Amino acid sequence: MERKIRVLIAKAGLDGHDRGAKVIAAALRDAGMEVIYTGLRQTPEMIVEAALQEDVDVIGISILSGAHMTIFPKVIKLMKEKGLNDVLLTGGGIIPAEDLQALKEIGVGELFTPGAPSTAIIEYIKKWYNEKKALHK
Repeated sequence: MERKIRVLIAKAGLDGHDRGAKVIAAALRDAGMEVIYTGLRQTPEMIVEAALQEDVDVIGISILSGAHMTIFPKVIKLMKEKGLNDVLLTGGGIIPAEDLQALKEIGVGELFTPGAPSTAIIEYIKKWYNEKKALHK
């Protein structure tokens, strides 16, 4: 049996609105992925530790609080320190266009803003995973 794509969905920082994260988690699960939802108010350290413990392929962070330029760089730094070099960091939320580019430049994957269809997120993760798997054959 082929291994399912394992995705960790996290709400970082003080943002208390998790409806979108739960909708995405359900959509990913419906698409055949194994989803671990960490819940609200996760620190970068908690997110990366959970990713390590759960042996995930993808970390998806939902952030609406405006702290994306603090949270994503910290998570990337911790991922590198813990050797999670083959894990995709992606996410979404209210992120200005100029910040999207800056985050991509430090190694964050595609970021999805409000209104992005869940099918686009599913396709992106599957494409990334299949390319990663092809490289490691």
